[in-house]
Amino acid sequence: MTLSTTVTRRVVLAAAASACLALPMQTLAQTQWPGKPIKLIVPFTAGGSNDNIARALGSKLSARLGQPIIIDNRGGGGGTIGTDAVAKSPADGYTLLLASTSITTNAASGKKLPFDPLKDLEPIGLVAASPFAVVVANDLKVTTLREFIDLARAKPKTINYGSAGVGGMNHLGTELFASAAKVQLTHVPYKGISLAFTDLMGGSLQMLLPSLASATQQIQSGKMRGLAVTGAQRSPLAPNIPTASEAGVPGFQLEVWFGLMGPARMPPNVVKRLNEEVNAALASPDMKEMLAREGAEPRPGTPDDFNKLIRSEVARWTSLIRDSNIQIE
Repeated sequence: MTLSTTVTRRVVLAAAASACLALPMQTLAQTQWPGKPIKLIVPFTAGGSNDNIARALGSKLSARLGQPIIIDNRGGGGGTIGTDAVAKSPADGYTLLLASTSITTNAASGKKLPFDPLKDLEPIGLVAASPFAVVVANDLKVTTLREFIDLARAKPKTINYGSAGVGGMNHLGTELFASAAKVQLTHVPYKGISLAFTDLMGGSLQMLLPSLASATQQIQSGKMRGLAVTGAQRSPLAPNIPTASEAGVPGFQLEVWFGLMGPARMPPNVVKRLNEEVNAALASPDMKEMLAREGAEPRPGTPDDFNKLIRSEVARWTSLIRDSNIQIE
């Protein structure tokens, strides 16, 4: 055997040994996740339901994972700025997203996005869902959803409804309701739902579809009238208000949901661990209590369940925007 052959053989054996040693180390690195703090990006400003739920969930996950969960609010672009930051982050499980329904309405809007929510993000698990409320001004002469629908059919496009802006959930949700109820309403967009609330209570608007949590206090104080909630069941926040399905639009359901996502192609074991920890957190009494204050219910499930929901929601909003000829700039 020549010296050259011996050296070559030694090099090959050394490389093979290094490769064999590297595989267990890589596996060990994955199984030891998390080894440092995790960033949870909320693509909206602090103070709303997205932020409140993220902070409560982050606290639970931090205790269970043994690492700090750092909440990072990155509002702007209807949620697209923060979402894009997650989509472009390393897929190592250290940057996560508290996603909501807006991710699907943005995808369906036809606007050019800097990411593809179906390809660039990894569904980890649904967290919670909350219904909307059909509310009307006190001076509108209706007391039930059925009466509202009859009035809207008798006088097409004369009932004005407000929203927090074109393409948002208040807008698209109301159009979905109008399609299901077979009525024609007139949209008045605002730069925030609080301004629409003010005009509803002042009589400039006749109808709104806000989240139930945001409208409960005004309904209870008699500043506006709640006709229906859009969940599958009546809400503990307003047990005397019937569901839309009960009150005149059979089968109609609409919820805003919140879920945990990460960059696409995260390690499967990290996705699995996170999903298990989210589901465990949702089972805790104090987490359920916190969600109830937001008018939400826990929705534990698998990553595949969440993936199917996202895809079905994108298809739902895409069909609505196309069939109703809604223009979103």
